[in-house]
Amino acid sequence: MSQAQLSRYQKDGLLSPMKVFSEKKAGLLRSQLEEYESVYGSVMKTPYRNKPHLIFPWVAEVIRDSKVLDIVESVLGPNLLVWGTNFFIKEPNDGTFISWHQDSTYWGLSRPDVLTIWIALSPSRRTNGAMKMISGSHKLEQLPHTDTFEAGNLLTRGQKIDHQVADEDVAWIELEPGEASVHHVRIIHGSEPNTGPDRRIGLAIRFIPTDLTQVNGIKDYATLVRGHDEYNHFEHEPCPMVSLGKSEIETHTRIADESFKLFYQGTDREPKFGE
Repeated sequence: MSQAQLSRYQKDGLLSPMKVFSEKKAGLLRSQLEEYESVYGSVMKTPYRNKPHLIFPWVAEVIRDSKVLDIVESVLGPNLLVWGTNFFIKEPNDGTFISWHQDSTYWGLSRPDVLTIWIALSPSRRTNGAMKMISGSHKLEQLPHTDTFEAGNLLTRGQKIDHQVADEDVAWIELEPGEASVHHVRIIHGSEPNTGPDRRIGLAIRFIPTDLTQVNGIKDYATLVRGHDEYNHFEHEPCPMVSLGKSEIETHTRIADESFKLFYQGTDREPKFGE
């Protein structure tokens, strides 16, 4: 980031758009995802929606891309872990949405020094369910949320903030393929259903500095992508060598099961893919 971009991120809690890949590169990434889906169906209905960097080498390459990491280093410093990755895909007229929420609500990380880069692999427009954010809301404390487990909500618990949001404060995050948005873990954000003709495909990458800890009593994992980890608060994840390999599937299953314990902690629910 330039100094001006960094200042704007610190003021607003978000930055968009930022070019990380060419449109051609984004198209190649999308084609690799859809090659998998042509055989196995929508990734959103599988465990690989969560932490796909453990199962797909092409996602593992994206989280280690130098242009992506340079942006993150500007905010979090030189020693970086990827704590999580997620696909967020909305099919035309499927009714899925994301309620107003703060990412930090159930993650159990010791400080809100967490940055998400959301990379568009398709156009992201207001008409097809682009993200919307409340500029400056990252300066609020952690807000109370209510778990709804509402049908069509892409969040694990359907969580929503108990906070009034004014329409005039909404910033719409519209992106071209290969562009990304950057947002703080405490910014209030959500999205509407896709009413357009094409899929809306995004890959979210969650970055943390190496000195953060997990405070919710769950064994936690992360991938070291830049610098050194002198703290070892997280068990380091391996890089996949082949897509859907036996070892990769076993690793993903073991680690994803632990992360779902965190996401559903305090409820009697279990993950249901494709909700």
